[in-house]
Amino acid sequence: MKTIPPVKTAFFRVFFLSVLTVCLSSCRKVNPIEKSLKAQTFAKTEKEETEVFFFISSVNVSTSIISKSQIAQQKSSDVIVQELSKRIEIQQNQFLDEITRLATSKLIVITEIDGTHKRDLYNLIDAKENDFNNVYLYAMKEKLCSQIDLLETISRETNDKKILELVLRFLPEQFKLLRETERIIKQSE
Repeated sequence: MKTIPPVKTAFFRVFFLSVLTVCLSSCRKVNPIEKSLKAQTFAKTEKEETEVFFFISSVNVSTSIISKSQIAQQKSSDVIVQELSKRIEIQQNQFLDEITRLATSKLIVITEIDGTHKRDLYNLIDAKENDFNNVYLYAMKEKLCSQIDLLETISRETNDKKILELVLRFLPEQFKLLRETERIIKQSE
């Protein structure tokens, strides 16, 4: 059996390591154009993150309001509450359609639908008939305030013309529905 002399072994080791180093270093090189495109594609500004948060939160609040209003239309025995819930549902559907259209035009996909409002729905469904109107009205007051806060916050933090037009269109309607909800709460006390 022949043995390989130590000089040849050392030479092969050095040669093998140098080839391996060259291969690895060439694999690590990234095209500078590709690198800058990746940075531009995935870079998000604080303004964009704020807008995405606004869209997701608005959709979550709006779907919660719509669900509760549909339950109120079926379960409430008070005609005034039924009419209010119907107006709220119509307005929220318009708002949801507009938010979805605007998010789509900005290439924002809203997939993070919040499931925490289900607990509120169960509380509303489980409310006794004589307490139902109060539970619904207080829930609407809370959700409408949340939506108003979202609209006011985004109006201060963005200069996007379409979002500001959306705020100008829907914010007065939200305040009107909130005042009417508060008026009905005071009448029922």
